[in-house]
Amino acid sequence: MLTIYDLNPDGVKITVNWDKMVIGASVFVPCVNTEKAHKQVREIFKVKFWSFEFRVRTENEKLGVRIWRTL
Repeated sequence: MLTIYDLNPDGVKITVNWDKMVIGASVFVPCVNTEKAHKQVREIFKVKFWSFEFRVRTENEKLGVRIWRTL
């Protein structure tokens, strides 16, 4: 079961411990549907009143998104 803080851009639940994400920290989320990931992250950060930077990247030969908390 998904909570409002879980991601599932490709239909697979991804849980990130957002409470431990300090300003400047980042997390890589492997996924194919990067647009849906961006939308889900935007909603999570909106609820938390945080700002973020978001980039589509390939890391360790896996497509996904890297998310940085900026404020």
